[in-house]
Amino acid sequence: MIATSPEHFDFLSWSKDQRAWPLVSIGSLLVLSGGIHIIVWAVLGGPWEGAITWRKPILFGISGGLTAISMGWVWSKLPLRRLDGVLSWSVAIALLFEVALIDLQRWRGVASHFNRATVIDSLLYDGMGVLILWVTLLATDLMLRAFRQKMKASPDMVLAIQSGLVFLVLSCVLGIWVSVNGEMRMEKGLDPEGFGAEGVPKFPHGVVIHALQLLPALAWMAARSGFSLRYRERLITYASRSLWLLLLYALFETLLGRSRFDPPPYLAAMLFIAIAGLMIVSGMIVVGYLRMRFGQKGSLVQTSEE
Repeated sequence: MIATSPEHFDFLSWSKDQRAWPLVSIGSLLVLSGGIHIIVWAVLGGPWEGAITWRKPILFGISGGLTAISMGWVWSKLPLRRLDGVLSWSVAIALLFEVALIDLQRWRGVASHFNRATVIDSLLYDGMGVLILWVTLLATDLMLRAFRQKMKASPDMVLAIQSGLVFLVLSCVLGIWVSVNGEMRMEKGLDPEGFGAEGVPKFPHGVVIHALQLLPALAWMAARSGFSLRYRERLITYASRSLWLLLLYALFETLLGRSRFDPPPYLAAMLFIAIAGLMIVSGMIVVGYLRMRFGQKGSLVQTSEE
C-alpha cells in the first residue's frame, strides 16, 4: 500500500459544514469567554481553588469551547445523517448555556456546583446537570458512529478520533459520577468534592478529557514527519495506551482516597510509564516533524508502506 501525502487540514472548508459551524462558532465564543475571564481574574484577583473562584469560568469556557470545536470537526468527517444539523446545534447550545450558568453564578458571587442554598441555585445546578447529560448522550452517539461508519480521514487519524471520543465519553460519565458522589456526601455533611480521606473525583474526570484534541494533533503532526502509515498507527496506539494508564492511575488514586500525587509504589510506577510513554511518542513525532520541515523541505510525501 502506498501512503499518500499528509491529510490536508483546511479549517475554512470543514468548519463550514452544516454540522460543524454551530459548534465551531459557539466553541470559539466559549474559548474567548475563558480568555476574558483570565483577564478578569488577573485584574480582580482571588483564589484559584475553592467553590467560588474565577477558575471555573476560565477552565469551563476554554475546555467547553475546545470540546465543541473538536466535536464539530469529527461530525464533518462522518456521513451526513438526517437531523445532524439540529443535533449539532443542540450540543452547541447546551455547552453555551452550561458555561453561561457557571459564569452567572461566579458573577453573583456564589458557588456554581453543589449549591442548593436557594431554590434558584438548585434549579441552576440541576439545569447544568441536564445540559451535560445531553452532551454526554450526543458524544456517545458520535463515538459509536465513529466506529461503525466510514470517516473521511486517514486510518491513523480515524484511530486518533475513535480513541479521543472514547476518552471524552468516559470523562463525561465520570463527571456524572462526580455529581452523584457529591450529592451523597452533601447529605452526610461532607465535602462534596472529595472521596474517602483525600480523593479528588474531578481528577479522573478531567485527566484525559482533552484526548480528542491531543491524539488527532499527534496524528496530524506524525503525518508530516516522514513516517509510514503503519508506524503512525503504532504511535497513536502507544499514545492511547499511555492515556489509558494515566486514566487508570487517576481512578485508582481517587478510589483509594489518596490525593492526586501521593501514590503507593505500584501506582507511582504506572504514572511514570504513562508519562514516559506520552513523552517518548510526542518527542518522536515532534522531532520527525521538525526534521522534515526544516531539514528536508519538499519531501513531505510519504514512503511506501511496509
